[in-house]
Amino acid sequence: MKYDFETVYDRRGKDALAIDSVGLDRPNYPQQPKDGFSLIPMWVADMNFATSPSVIKAVSERMEHPLFGYFDLSHDYYDSIIKWQQERNNVLNLTENDIGYENGVVGGMITALDALCSPGESVLVHSPTYIGFIHSISTSGYNLVYSPLVRDINGIWRMDYEDMDRKIKRNNIHAAVFCSPHNPCGRVWERWEIEKAMDIYRRNDVIVISDEIWSDIVFENHRHIPTQSVSEDARYRTIALYAPSKTFNLAGLIGSYHIIYNPYLKYRKRKESSLTHYNHCNVLSMHALIGAYSKDGAEWVNELNQVLNKNSEDTCRFFKEHIPGVHISKPEGTYMLYLDCSEWCKEHDISIDELMKRGYDVGVAWQNGDQFLLKDSIRMNDALPHSLLAEALERLDKYVFI
Repeated sequence: MKYDFETVYDRRGKDALAIDSVGLDRPNYPQQPKDGFSLIPMWVADMNFATSPSVIKAVSERMEHPLFGYFDLSHDYYDSIIKWQQERNNVLNLTENDIGYENGVVGGMITALDALCSPGESVLVHSPTYIGFIHSISTSGYNLVYSPLVRDINGIWRMDYEDMDRKIKRNNIHAAVFCSPHNPCGRVWERWEIEKAMDIYRRNDVIVISDEIWSDIVFENHRHIPTQSVSEDARYRTIALYAPSKTFNLAGLIGSYHIIYNPYLKYRKRKESSLTHYNHCNVLSMHALIGAYSKDGAEWVNELNQVLNKNSEDTCRFFKEHIPGVHISKPEGTYMLYLDCSEWCKEHDISIDELMKRGYDVGVAWQNGDQFLLKDSIRMNDALPHSLLAEALERLDKYVFI
């Protein structure tokens, strides 16, 4: 490979939540390992790979100019997004006016809800659900209504369309949050699945906020389908949210963006976002995106997806061969895996909390799936050099699942 995905970086003291926050007395944070075990971060959704050299180059070049005053988003910024969306997602006729800056995808989702809903209204979300949705939507005064995803006979997570329609009608819902690709299940939705969901939203007059932050991390034989692309109605019914942060490990720089075609939704969303005078880009984040959304950045992402796909395959194979009773639906995208440990826990008469603690003790910092609304499960991040992944799996085999 041209790019380095094998170097193990020492992130201690380098502003890494995944490392420096382990052991803090906070709800659902991993505990420190016992003496003799190094920490392997497999919880918070950032990667243990250095970002693309094209990002470092763009930011470094901007750093050579020593003034960092007020600025406007450049044409290069917008052009980079337009070209990226066209080449990666086949999005045509996207214009600068359709694109708007967001400090973050979750914040963009909340200002969209604030622009469209009143406190106390209900919002439809699929479960299992990203923890950021759960906390931010509920603390913003909205009622979460969950439509559970179900696994088919092949173990593939599917939407329950009848349940969606029934709950939308029963709860008088007019806004939904759609996660595509899905975190934490790793589904890359097929076109027909999105079309069917969007038809339900159309028939019930539901506006869709589509979180597509994972759209670049998609594995072989799968392709991200932008929600806005499946029909003319979907194009004007959807507020889509994107970011380079998951793809290029840039969460610490802050910076996302929305795509909105509907003039009314565009006006409502941007008015709400402007009220605090806080939703503004960092100049280095702007240049980071330009460096990321480049020819070299695209080449780096293509190699990254090969690495992540192999990590995912190896992890799934390990559990299938060594840990019967733990079930995983192989992700089609993202770098998160969802381990269903219910059968294993029952057979071994152990609680999920005890199992989590065994992992913590030997340095495997993972996440309890209860946070994502699936009982007796674990969410595990495998975006790390293969040597670290292999070490983590060896510890799980030797010390945890025993």
